Amino acid sequence: MKIAVVIIPTYNEKGNIVKTIEALAVVFQKIKNYQMKVLVVDDSSPDGTAEVVRQLQKKFKFLELLVNSKKSGLGGAYLSGMKQAFGKIRADLVFEFDADLSHDPAKIPDFLSKIDEGNDFVLGSRYIAGGSIPENWALHRKFLSIFGNLFINFLMLDFSLRDWTTGFRAIKKKVYLAVEAELHSERFSGYTFQIGFLHKALRKGFKIAEVPFAFKDRVVGKSKIGPEYIKNTMLYLIRVRVKELLAMRIIRFAMVGAFGAIVQLVALQLWRIIFATEKTFVIANFLSIETAVISNFIWSNFWTFKDRKLKASQIPLSFITFNLSSAGSILIQSVIAYVTAHTVGLVPLFVVPTINYTVDTGVVSAIIGILIGMFWNFFAYNTFIWKKKKVDEKSPVTN
Repeated sequence: MKIAVVIIPTYNEKGNIVKTIEALAVVFQKIKNYQMKVLVVDDSSPDGTAEVVRQLQKKFKFLELLVNSKKSGLGGAYLSGMKQAFGKIRADLVFEFDADLSHDPAKIPDFLSKIDEGNDFVLGSRYIAGGSIPENWALHRKFLSIFGNLFINFLMLDFSLRDWTTGFRAIKKKVYLAVEAELHSERFSGYTFQIGFLHKALRKGFKIAEVPFAFKDRVVGKSKIGPEYIKNTMLYLIRVRVKELLAMRIIRFAMVGAFGAIVQLVALQLWRIIFATEKTFVIANFLSIETAVISNFIWSNFWTFKDRKLKASQIPLSFITFNLSSAGSILIQSVIAYVTAHTVGLVPLFVVPTINYTVDTGVVSAIIGILIGMFWNFFAYNTFIWKKKKVDEKSPVTN
């Protein structure tokens, strides 16, 4: 029979733990296809929570206790608990569960059903049909919970999950083993552990499902969510999202192109100073374009396409091809400009009042030309210069 361990981190939960264990015991009697256990991970609570659990162990044989020598926080408690559950207890899956009965024990069979259907990670969701949050929550807490989850959805551009911050979860052993090292290296503090764990599991392609439940506010004690929850979570999310975006080749390509435009403008001024006559403007303009092309080539080789970096022997011919590709973009923009001017004409469209600037069809055609030119360049670079190699299949860079 498979073993499922409900991990309950505690710190000063003497007033809640008895009711929680008794409620779980009632639910466990209804579960026939899993051997259910509870592992209380106590952070050396000064109120004597661990001693209460020891007394309960005399009555409930499924109850285990792990006492951390010092306060390790939510993330540390869960990691030490999972290590013992998947190691010594030989669990097949674990539950994350609050000590204050904020999570409904009666929903545990629904979690197990989702696991049996082939899911690797199951979330208790407050924001799908059938789920809810307390009506008497203060407005600021509702705002943080509801809009916090919406913020994560928009930041990650992923709306497949509705409750990223839930602490009611079921997790298979293989998920834990896949992300364990990263979770330890990140040294998550507080509730950021929940976001980090879910994010890493999602990025590794594990199958994740949600079960609705009604979240209940604690009756005894105070919530341990503090200001660091918001700060640390925001910093983590922004950091990982920026890292993911920079790993996308198209984003790096666009950044190199934007930097190249700045290089071209600066170089144009420098070349004009060097030649110092209006008659040589065309030469200065050409040299500024070529300066930008050189900059783009270097950055593309060492950053945008770093997983396909050219060998020294390939650089001369590739640089010529790169110039021709860039010329193709210029040609595309010129053709679009010519067609616009000789068909539609340079027709005013609207005025930007704040700067008294008129946007006409010429501006629109230039924008269209730049975008199409960028797509051409990206296609040409991928196809003719930095060709995809077989080893790319194992590369972490997103194409």
